[in-house]
Amino acid sequence: MARYRIGIDVGGTFTHAVALEASGLALAAQAKVPTTHRAARGVAEGVVQALRQLLDTADIRAADISFLAYSTTQVTNALLEGDVASVGIVALGSGLEGRRVAQQTRIGSIPLAPGRELATVHTYLDLAESDVSSADRALAELKEAGAIAIVAAQAFSVDDPRSELEVMARAEAAHLPATGTHEITGRYGLRMRTRTAVINASLLPKAIATADLTEEAARDIGITAPLMVVRSDGGVMSVDEVRRRPLLTLLSGPAAGVAAALMYARVSEGVFLEVGGTSTDISAIRHGRALLRTAEVGGHRLFMRTVDVRTIGVAGGSMPRITGGQVHAVGPRSAHLAGLPYACFMQHGRLVPEGSNLQVKLASPITGDPDDYAILETGVGERVAVTVTCAANAAGLVPEGDFARGDLGSARAAVAALGGVLHTPPEQAARRVMDVAAEAPATVVDELIEQRGTTRRGTELIAGGGGASALVPAVGQKLGLHVRLAPSAPVISAIGTALALVREVVERTVPDASEEDLLRIRREAVEAVVRQGADPSSISVDIEYDARTALLRAFASGQTELRERDLEADEASDEERRRAAAKSLAAALEDVAPVADAGLLRAYRATWERKRLLGLLRERGHGIALVDPQAVVRLVLPRGSVARLTAGEVREGLSHLLEEETRYGDAGAELPQLFLGLRGRIVNLSGLVSQAQVLSLAEAEVAGVARDEPILAATARRGM
Repeated sequence: MARYRIGIDVGGTFTHAVALEASGLALAAQAKVPTTHRAARGVAEGVVQALRQLLDTADIRAADISFLAYSTTQVTNALLEGDVASVGIVALGSGLEGRRVAQQTRIGSIPLAPGRELATVHTYLDLAESDVSSADRALAELKEAGAIAIVAAQAFSVDDPRSELEVMARAEAAHLPATGTHEITGRYGLRMRTRTAVINASLLPKAIATADLTEEAARDIGITAPLMVVRSDGGVMSVDEVRRRPLLTLLSGPAAGVAAALMYARVSEGVFLEVGGTSTDISAIRHGRALLRTAEVGGHRLFMRTVDVRTIGVAGGSMPRITGGQVHAVGPRSAHLAGLPYACFMQHGRLVPEGSNLQVKLASPITGDPDDYAILETGVGERVAVTVTCAANAAGLVPEGDFARGDLGSARAAVAALGGVLHTPPEQAARRVMDVAAEAPATVVDELIEQRGTTRRGTELIAGGGGASALVPAVGQKLGLHVRLAPSAPVISAIGTALALVREVVERTVPDASEEDLLRIRREAVEAVVRQGADPSSISVDIEYDARTALLRAFASGQTELRERDLEADEASDEERRRAAAKSLAAALEDVAPVADAGLLRAYRATWERKRLLGLLRERGHGIALVDPQAVVRLVLPRGSVARLTAGEVREGLSHLLEEETRYGDAGAELPQLFLGLRGRIVNLSGLVSQAQVLSLAEAEVAGVARDEPILAATARRGM
């Protein structure tokens, strides 16, 4: 019996659904419906419509679904539009400390969007003088003052949350959804923890309603698989967790695309651009992981991390702007939001007879827009948009059969009319639109490459989304970077949703973290993802420790079921794996050779010599790439080295490697970056600051592994 993983991506314009065969992960079916922003049930209505259409189209039975997940724009839109609930804050403390608690939790209104704020009301309960009836009275007063959701806030509740839990229970008994500051993070810092909890609580009423509606609809269809939702870091969490912590779904949609780049396009190093009709999401990937950043709302930092996604207003439907006979900008207005058809998607030949009558008008597509947007007007008064996609088609950049491929005759007629205003041949007009459109994404890509601490050499651009072929090749050309089109690019985010791993982040403030502290937080992280449905044997945990801030953080992820793709797919030849390594290391094939093998991962070393200053200087270098059996590069370390150990040799072998690679300076010892290649997965130990911490976690990772099982240990100095 076939089993399927279902992913549904809620985009700004369309909601896409895909079905992947659970064994092999082949794309079995896809469906698309308009996103239902204004429906009575909101975007949940579109999720259900897409799901039903998908099952009907592919003749998939509900009983055959083993995994169901969706991304959501609800939190992002709610914060952008200020569509949130007022929050009542119950501060808890006693004595002198209580005064500080009352002060730090009184955060006032939080700005969200122009003219929109998240309103809060505040009360303080002295725990030495209050009882249950006092809490009930305080909650009633907050409700009377307009609070629709509650935050319970107490100093050091991350160590002892009992008082917060009691207030939360009383709030829920009064039909007020509630958040405790201890639920959001285990870090100290009451003011920021309270602010984060307030934003989370403001989202609870709608998030709970949407989760209930979506889960109810899935159950009505007969689906028994757990319902999951994409998190802001590209993983998924259970719908029950969404009812508690909806804020974690901020940037859920873009994060789904990044998840697909990692797990479907199998990107280990590069920059991923997902191009829609109105905007492009850009994110960097290094060592097989997306870069993360601290979230901000209304200019305020939160105790929360999201995928570092840069969104720009240039995409496939963006319209050119003209001043003084020159294209000076492209976007941010798109044909989608302007309600205009793309010229290149007009019915075959429809614009061609009108070509000589096409006129370019400079106007505001929507009231309030600048009046320099180029809009085509036909001889019969019909308004049509000339877009980035039209220019790409006219320039011959979109391959036949691609999602962005349009009618070439119509595209050329539109660009010819534009060229008349620019006083250039149509080919130059098309190229000019593409060149200007590529400027903003190229700037962002350069910034991300710099922040990754790498260079353009060896970096590739991975293109996804319906407008991928229309824009990304021009960006690659501008930067001199190789461009790879992701498989099934138009539905890449829905695929990422179907593939996403269960993920959890556990944080603690721990001065001078000991080996016991590291093992404890690792255990907590594993237990958290197991509770949400991760298969214990698939879980990996990365831990990082910042001694300066005493912040200890564990990232755990795991599959919801064992997947057979790597076992069933044909293995690549050594030549194919060597070519993949050479490409990632930007080295000639003859300069790359295998140096170590651990079964599911093989290490290749590249050495090179380059001439500089007219050949007067010679630069020598080397690098390491770890490649899996399907020729996917899982880790790249320029100037790195690798050693093959066995599980039984981990402590002694890593001790020797660390002693060799550790550098000493005025700031003390600086450990190298360290990664273990274990059973086909990469374990990142680079976030730790002492040899004892590294060795302790390494031994925890190999616990239960046969002593003679091979392991790869890859190292590189920091900044490489």
